[in-house]
Formats: sequence, structure tokens, C-alpha cells
Amino acid sequence: MRAPANIPHQYGVAPVAISRFFALYLAQICWLVLGAFLLANAVWPSACQPTTVAKFVSCSIHLPDNRGWIESALLTWLWSTPLLIGLEISRRLNPPRRR
Repeated sequence: MRAPANIPHQYGVAPVAISRFFALYLAQICWLVLGAFLLANAVWPSACQPTTVAKFVSCSIHLPDNRGWIESALLTWLWSTPLLIGLEISRRLNPPRRR
């Protein structure tokens, strides 16, 4: 089903209402708070204690070894956050072409 001809094709360029604007920022803040909560409560394996960003990446693979939900959620959070940021950057740098 196609949209009516009088509606322009706007993918991600329409003005955002103020309520959606605040909802987007609230979602981002909640995502960061969730990451801080998981990072503060996770138990890292004793063989791998992260001190640098590179160690966080290499040690995060061993987080689910403790079989706790916090560690598993932190692994998911640590690996999905850069992907989400990369997707947003690629969407901003490569806007869709007009037909």
C-alpha cells in the first residue's frame, strides 16, 4: 500500500514534536543509567579484571561464565551500544536518496 501522492517522502527529516524529543532523550538517559547499574553490580571473572577500554572488550566475553543475569545483560549492553552508535552515525552520514 503506497502513501497518497500529496504526502512527501520524508525519511527521518520530519520535525520532531516536543514530546517525542523529550522521550528520545529520556530513553537515552535510561540506556546510560542501565549501563551504569549493570557495570556497578556485575561480578567480573577473577582471571580478568578490566582496567582499560581494550580490557573491557576482551574481558566482556567471559562475563556470562558466572551465569548471572546482570553479567549477561552487561555483555549485551557493552556489545550493542557501539553498534547502535555506529548505526546512528551511518544514518546521519548517508541520508536516503530522493526518488
